[in-house]
Amino acid sequence: MQIVRAAAAMQRLARQWQRRGWRVGFVPTMGCLHEGHLSLVREARRRVGRAGLVVLSIYVNPTQFGPNEDLSRYPRDLAHDLKLCREAGTDVVFTPSDAEMYPGNDVTANEPVSDDARTAFSTYIVEERLSQCMEGAVRPNHFRGVTTVVAKLFHLVLPEMAVFGAKDWQQVAIVKRMTRDLNFPVKIIVAPTVRAPNGLALSSRNQYLDPAQRTQAVILHRVIQRARAAVRRKSVPAAWLKAELTKFIAAAPLARLDYVEVFDPETLKPVSTAKRGTQLALAAFFDTTRLIDNGRL
Repeated sequence: MQIVRAAAAMQRLARQWQRRGWRVGFVPTMGCLHEGHLSLVREARRRVGRAGLVVLSIYVNPTQFGPNEDLSRYPRDLAHDLKLCREAGTDVVFTPSDAEMYPGNDVTANEPVSDDARTAFSTYIVEERLSQCMEGAVRPNHFRGVTTVVAKLFHLVLPEMAVFGAKDWQQVAIVKRMTRDLNFPVKIIVAPTVRAPNGLALSSRNQYLDPAQRTQAVILHRVIQRARAAVRRKSVPAAWLKAELTKFIAAAPLARLDYVEVFDPETLKPVSTAKRGTQLALAAFFDTTRLIDNGRL
């Protein structure tokens, strides 16, 4: 397994692979790898075959964090991540620094600062429709950071395909739209959410939970199950369903609901009627830890 830290070196390798006609599957991550990430690696390998290459990036992107979010304490364990990558059969791990990704800037959470305007990083990619609701509404500039870093990674890795997890449904929809609108020759693959035996969606931020919070965090998956049961036989008003789900999650005393939304899975627009095939997403706090989940009804 090869480890690449410089952006220019990553792009040189990628161009060599292109010239040789090698298929490249890409898995972008922020590290703190778990079985959810490894399932994406396996899907990329299945798609490119044994003769292709699987590249995984590990980069905690500062521009997608808000000023009061967990950038400074986001879990990092590069040695453990590299061990998991080797065991999973990853061919190349790209793990750049902030200076490589945002040259000329002292980049902090959504607050890039530079004393020299001539060298400061100042180009961002903004998706203007799908990013206005849900996560975009409560985390200003979050998706500006996501689309910018993903676009940069696509230019550096030059993959044929990139694999994302369905847990971040809105993020995937936005990356798909960016890829289409900006003509990136990259196929976006969406792999299923990986869950613990109790239904909790795997997330690097689950490490923040204490035992009691981890037990109650299962309520997010139970909300999705309850919504599916509600629409199994007939359509229901979305406002009624959201009210019922809000009351249901209140039964978990350690959970504080941020939002619950029912929407079209492609356009992300809210629907007035919840039925089979619509999408539900929610976010909730457990003390200061914020978790998200979603599912198709």
